[in-house]
Amino acid sequence: MPDVYEAVIRPVVTEKSSAAYSQRKEYAFRVHPEANKHQVRDAISSMFGVRVLKVRTMVQPSKKKTMGRSTGRRAKWKKAYVTLHPDDSIDIFEG
Repeated sequence: MPDVYEAVIRPVVTEKSSAAYSQRKEYAFRVHPEANKHQVRDAISSMFGVRVLKVRTMVQPSKKKTMGRSTGRRAKWKKAYVTLHPDDSIDIFEG
């Protein structure tokens, strides 16, 4: 079971995630594979001092990677979409 500060690994900044936080106040994070929604909610609220309304998690499947003649697989990872209260925001995504 991950600690509060180990539950969130890093933010996911892509075109899709930047559109989500500009329109719906949803922020995407890469999280520990064993972290559940309650741990992600507690980690985000304690790290950034915001009120979390909803957490959605999903496991991104592994992908096939080819380099020359050898093939391998990238590891699967877990992503969490966090919806905040309309009055709150996280500064690392804003600017």
